[in-house]
Amino acid sequence: MKLCRCSAEHIVCITTYIAPGRIPSMSTSQNHPVEPRTIGILGAGRVGTAVGRQALKAGYDVMVATSKPAEDIALMVQIMTPGAIAVTAAEATEADIVVIAVPLHKYRTIDPGLLAGKTVIEAMNYWAPVDGEIDDFENDDRTSSEIVQAYLADAKIVKTLNHIGYHDLEMDGQETGSGGRRALALAGDHHDSKALVGQFINRIGYDAVDAGPLKAGRSFQPGTEIFNGSHTADQLRSILTTDREPVRL
Repeated sequence: MKLCRCSAEHIVCITTYIAPGRIPSMSTSQNHPVEPRTIGILGAGRVGTAVGRQALKAGYDVMVATSKPAEDIALMVQIMTPGAIAVTAAEATEADIVVIAVPLHKYRTIDPGLLAGKTVIEAMNYWAPVDGEIDDFENDDRTSSEIVQAYLADAKIVKTLNHIGYHDLEMDGQETGSGGRRALALAGDHHDSKALVGQFINRIGYDAVDAGPLKAGRSFQPGTEIFNGSHTADQLRSILTTDREPVRL
């Protein structure tokens, strides 16, 4: 792979997962490395660059791509995520883990073929009061992530990183085992991909809590208790359990 380097260092980013209450088996499918080493970030806005910086601090290699040619964003990447590599979208999706961090209304600009079979963190939110109404999401009962998954049909979508601010992401991380450590929820339909993403979340400073299938991401969409606050793993599991319980009339 030909890379457009923006520094003398070779850096890229990765991701992994810990299911609630146990260490998962890492005998994942042959399509996933046991110890992923690279992450590709699609999007170089505030969220994408914050994820990149946090991943670099954790020792991962990071590649960043936008819709522009790699050479056009090389200087910006060097300034915003020192040590990362500016690449094309096609090159970024060769990483072990891919993070989609573009504005949600641009999700259809992503080529589904590039993400086929890939573990993909979907960190976008549909927030009509802020971003305006989008027909794809306004008139569909599915979660935004389920709609994105339908478009990126062959990708292995994991919903997470959408319910923590980009400033908080770089400030709140703590070592594994720290008291009061903040937790982040994740949801997806592919166990092996959730395992990878959860390990990544743990390594960048947060406990990972498996909320369940992708549709469970509804519990941490904008406006929910999880989205609006900071929670430990136990607190997060309690909220998720309450959300799953049927309403008694």
